Amino acid sequence: MTDGARVATRPGVPPREAATHCPYCALQCGMVLRDTGERVEVLPRQFPTNRGGLCQKGWTAAELLDHPERLTTPLLRDPTGGKLRPASWDEALDRVAAGIRTVQSGHGRDAVAVFGGGGLTNEKAYALGKFARVALRTRHIDYNGRWCMSSAAAAGIRAFGVDRGLPFPLADLGRAETLLLVGANPAETMPPLMRHLADQRRRGGRLIVVDPRATATARQADLHLQPLPGTDLAVANAVLHIALTEGWIDRDYVAARTEGFDAVRRTVAGYWPAEVERLSGVPVADLEATARALATAGSAIILTARGAEQHAKGVDTVTAFVNLALALGLPGRSGSGYGCLTGQGNGQGGREHGQKADQLPGYRRVDDPAAREHVARVWGVPADGLPGPGVPAYRLLESLGTSGGPRALLVFGSNPVVSAPRAARIERRLRGLDLLVVADFLLSETAALADVVLPVTQWAEEDGTLTNLEGRVLRRRALREPPPGVRTDLAILADLATRLDAPVRFPVDPRVVFEELRRASAGGPADYAGVSWERIEAADGVFWPCPDPDGPDTPRLFADSFPTPDGRARFHPVTHRPAAEEVCAAYPVHFTTGRVLAHYQSGTQTRRVAALRRAAPGAFVELHPDLAARLGVTEGDEVRVVSRRGELRAPARLSPAIRPDTVFAPFHFAGAARANSVTNDALDPVSGMPEFKICAVRVEKA
Repeated sequence: MTDGARVATRPGVPPREAATHCPYCALQCGMVLRDTGERVEVLPRQFPTNRGGLCQKGWTAAELLDHPERLTTPLLRDPTGGKLRPASWDEALDRVAAGIRTVQSGHGRDAVAVFGGGGLTNEKAYALGKFARVALRTRHIDYNGRWCMSSAAAAGIRAFGVDRGLPFPLADLGRAETLLLVGANPAETMPPLMRHLADQRRRGGRLIVVDPRATATARQADLHLQPLPGTDLAVANAVLHIALTEGWIDRDYVAARTEGFDAVRRTVAGYWPAEVERLSGVPVADLEATARALATAGSAIILTARGAEQHAKGVDTVTAFVNLALALGLPGRSGSGYGCLTGQGNGQGGREHGQKADQLPGYRRVDDPAAREHVARVWGVPADGLPGPGVPAYRLLESLGTSGGPRALLVFGSNPVVSAPRAARIERRLRGLDLLVVADFLLSETAALADVVLPVTQWAEEDGTLTNLEGRVLRRRALREPPPGVRTDLAILADLATRLDAPVRFPVDPRVVFEELRRASAGGPADYAGVSWERIEAADGVFWPCPDPDGPDTPRLFADSFPTPDGRARFHPVTHRPAAEEVCAAYPVHFTTGRVLAHYQSGTQTRRVAALRRAAPGAFVELHPDLAARLGVTEGDEVRVVSRRGELRAPARLSPAIRPDTVFAPFHFAGAARANSVTNDALDPVSGMPEFKICAVRVEKA
């Protein structure tokens, strides 16, 4: 089969095929879709990230295409009865445009906000940012990727001058002699990645996992460090302290390729391993073994993920591990490096082309005059008319409907009623808006609150590009046309822009949008100018930066220099500080959240797939048997987890995999089991990342 072609396999029979990618996580596993005329089948496909493998979510992804709850007509809230009713597209879009005009005429341009998603294609993310700044002329746009990668992105930019989750191909993991995973559980969050870890183990490599829980990934490790949530920064500084003491620093690399090491050296001198053991619970012997394994290996890779990043000190925590990697001379060295595991399907590309509050396409800064001039020329608008930077996602949502805050919100590809921290407050903010518009293909918990719901295409019904966790730009290929009554996000934005008298046109053809994106990104940190759909299809994707259509792409960064003004990476001294909310007599237990194998993000999609519901039918609260005994709780008892912000109720699951001072709940579920009713909305001052991973709670038998 020709890659990407739609092929009739038997005369007179309708089956067609399309080589595409899974709609879920940032691995973007390759797959083939086959439309038999009766159903859409998922078939394996060899691709570098998954090598023919898929997880249960990928195998069942096509079941949502014809789901009985699929939205196929716009919905409007009846002002008399308060219920959503079917409407025509003209009626729905007229209502949206009129609502926007009314709000902006009464309260200013910034009274309308836009909230995007990390699953949107590059074309849609780009168009959404352009729509906010050109058609709405609002500074208020951000997206749910702020809660996924923002801390690692900020740390990467200030250390390396660029944010690309993995600055090397995923296959490099399989060749690392030592691999340190910090706050990552790919065995459940992206199972096909474990094939690369299996390669590493077969070659005799050593796997070290840092996680407060003995997860499915941690159970496969040679060494599991199980720190108190929120103490990863101290652990990193202690490991660097040991490397300094033992003389394991790569001083030639530090001298030739970095700046600022002396300040870091002075800071980590105070992180005595015995003191960090008392603070974190990680034994000195394990800290020493980690330092030795990283420093003495011929090749070593350090990877961080949400467990390290989703804290009010997430940027500093990631920076501590970047400091460790730089001191050992790993970034840019063959087979070694530092990287971050991006979570959402287009979490990388989604943050590169204009959805973030402070960024323009190509990862340019909104407040950079040269960047504004360049992008404005591509868009055909005056640079001085572009709005300035907005505010990060949670601050945006928390300000909705308040004095001076936005009074209308357009949501594309996100479900903040379930995914936002302190979710009950965000739900109240959404309910109080003058206008809430949600574009989705299922009635999510957020869409159920909307004044207008717009039905959009699914992944198998649209063409476009995405950028996976390696910075590899990929092609999404449509298998079939969407159902009657369903439109693409691009078509919706174009129609609304026309109704709002936008000064420029908004293309609806994703290929045309991508060509414009290439021009807008040219010369920026995330330069796609040399990437074309044809070039992607001729290979297994194209790695950015790729400025020249006839020149090479960049699978590996930092081999010769870093994209900083002087070509050197930057150390930054960071110090441990307590969680924003510490345990006390009233709230004596730590609470943390995460994912389970069968579900994804807010669960809007996976909770509707029968096989996935059977695998994980509902939420649970994981607690250690010792804690359960003190509380009088047995397996399956319903428990309440109560914080200063709210509570969740779910059955107890007793497990020695978690620390006795900590409880865990997955964040995929809504209603009484909503984990984010409990989580803390304290924010990292640099990235705007909320402190999802730790807060103080009490646990009681319900």
